[in-house]
Order: sequence, then C-alpha cells, then structure tokens
Amino acid sequence: MQNQNPEIYFVIVIGIILGLLLVGFIVTILFLYQRRQHRQEQEMEKMKDLYENELLRSQLEIQESTLKTISQELHDNIGQMLSVVKLSLSVLPLEKNHNAFDGLQNSQQVLNKAIYDLSNLTKSLYTDRITEVGLADSIRFEAAIMKKSGLMDVQFQITGSEIELNEQKSIFLFRMFQECMNNILKHADATLVLVNLNYLNDVFTLEIKDNGIGFNVAEKNQSTASGSGVGLKSIFNRAQLIGADISINSKPNQGTVVLIKLPLDK
Repeated sequence: MQNQNPEIYFVIVIGIILGLLLVGFIVTILFLYQRRQHRQEQEMEKMKDLYENELLRSQLEIQESTLKTISQELHDNIGQMLSVVKLSLSVLPLEKNHNAFDGLQNSQQVLNKAIYDLSNLTKSLYTDRITEVGLADSIRFEAAIMKKSGLMDVQFQITGSEIELNEQKSIFLFRMFQECMNNILKHADATLVLVNLNYLNDVFTLEIKDNGIGFNVAEKNQSTASGSGVGLKSIFNRAQLIGADISINSKPNQGTVVLIKLPLDK
C-alpha cells in the first residue's frame, strides 16, 4: 500500500499540472478571442466612420455642384434677360416732360439694383470663384455686401499674413461663414457683426461675433442632435471633413461668438 502512494501522488501532480495547463489554454484562447473581437470592432467602427465621411463628402460635393449650376443658370439666363430689358428701357424715346418719364427712371433704378444683386448672388454661389480669389477676399466681399444692404454693420479684419488654403478647405470654410451669417440674419436680431481671420501660430481661426439676442447652446445642441438644427449641423459636418474644431459661446441677450480653428499645413 505504501508502494502505491508515490504513484498516486505522481498521478495527482500530473493531473494538477494538466488541469492548470488546460485552464491556461482556455484563458489564453478566451483572451485572444476577445482581443481579436475588439480589433474587429475597431476596424468595423473605422470602416463605418470612413463610409459616413465619404457619404457626407459626396453629399457636400453634390451640393456644391448644384450651387455652381444654379449660379451659371442665373448668370446666363436671368442675368441676360435683365440686361436685355435694361437695354430696351434705355433706348425708349421719352422726353423729360413725358408722363411716364419718372416711372421709367424708377424702373431703371430698380432694374439696375436687381442686376447688381443678382451679380453678387451668383458670385457667392459660384464655387470656382472662391478658389480663384481666395478665402479672405471671398469673405471680405460677402461682408461688404451684408454691410451695403443696411441690415447690419459688418466689420472685417485679418490678423497675420494670409496663407493660401487648399480648394476644399477654402470652399468649406466659406460655406461655414455663409451659414453663420445666415443664422445671424434669421435669428440673432443683431446690429453689429465682427469677422476676424487669424493666421498666427500655425493655426487658422475664423471668428464671427455678433451683438444679437444670443441663445442657449445646450438646447441648440440637443435640437441639432435630433435633426432640427440643419444649418448648424451643416457647419459641424463641414468642419469634421477638413479637420477643423468649432466652439460656440452664447448666452441669451449677450450675443454669440463662433470660433473655427483649423491647423495650417507647414
């Protein structure tokens, strides 16, 4: 009986070792499986983000193409028709003492303004013009139009030496600026807007500050998340595609400051 004890101990030790090896093998398999699953989830999430970004990029490119087409149609068709009408009115043989002379003069003035406004509109919509004249001049031109309209005072300034941005970034930043100005016109009830372009410290910033009625940022973010804040969502979508950061500071009756930051390529 005593001779069998070493054999029993040996079997027990071997069993314990095999059990430990089996447990270690199972733990290792589970660990590798979880790590592989986690890696697959990360890859799927990355693919999802890439797909959503490409889908968003395609949507915005289609939008820009549509705006370009509308701009060309307005210029080629509506603009030409207005020019023909203007020419026709200018050659009418009316003397100053004619009853219709004053009415004709007023019509010509209204027509001239319509042609001027249409020209400004087509320039704002035309994508190629943004890349031709540059972001700063495009924003300066848009700010000047707003100021001339008399709806509000718009002050524009540039800090630092202007750096040329690539085509996509210029177009997206300009559209973001337009959307901010559109929101100010529709909702802010502002009388003064300060627009500052800053090219310092390897970072481009576009700051748009108004003295309007302001709003609750948290509530606005919730409405954007639910899909109702289309304009604000468009701004964030464009910022995401070009790697820009946006901060919005606003309080009721204290105005709003929109700050867009974009790292500059060295």
